[in-house]
Amino acid sequence: MKQAKQNSPDFVPIMGAEAIRRALRRIAHEIIERNPRLEKVVLAGIPSRGIEIAQRIAAFIREIEKIDIETGVIDVAMHRDDVGTRPDLPVVRASKLPLPLEERTVIIVDDVLYTGRTIRAAMDAINSFGRPARIQLAALVDRGHRELPIRPDYVGKNLPTAGSERVWVRLEQTDSEPDEVRLEKQ
Repeated sequence: MKQAKQNSPDFVPIMGAEAIRRALRRIAHEIIERNPRLEKVVLAGIPSRGIEIAQRIAAFIREIEKIDIETGVIDVAMHRDDVGTRPDLPVVRASKLPLPLEERTVIIVDDVLYTGRTIRAAMDAINSFGRPARIQLAALVDRGHRELPIRPDYVGKNLPTAGSERVWVRLEQTDSEPDEVRLEKQ
């Protein structure tokens, strides 16, 4: 009989490829319902998985409504409130948003919503490009534990977690692994 290693993480599968696909398609439908002027919508993905998720949602909207939604990248590295406390400097990537943002709805897209601090940084970064009419938030997974008064407009899966747990999202295009969401329990 094999003995389990002490302190080794235990991974619990939460969503497979098909569940992720269904969740993103549902989010696309919700975006369509809540935004009657789709030509004024920008999906801004947070690197790295948020970019891929934004592109997949845009593809679903194209399939459903026959309209191309503009996508962009919003890097939060230099807008984080913990830059000075991290042991390593963050990797800075180029932000790229379709301009101008005025009169547009920018939907921030991320893989996992946790404390809300990344989203606050994304809003700061967006404001350096202009003042959109609205900012909305889409997350594949909302795990709770908010430290800021931020809530998502669109959620693929609500996943209550303990603070010691970690949610891993793997996407084929960004991780060279099959699409999956899993929970790491300590």
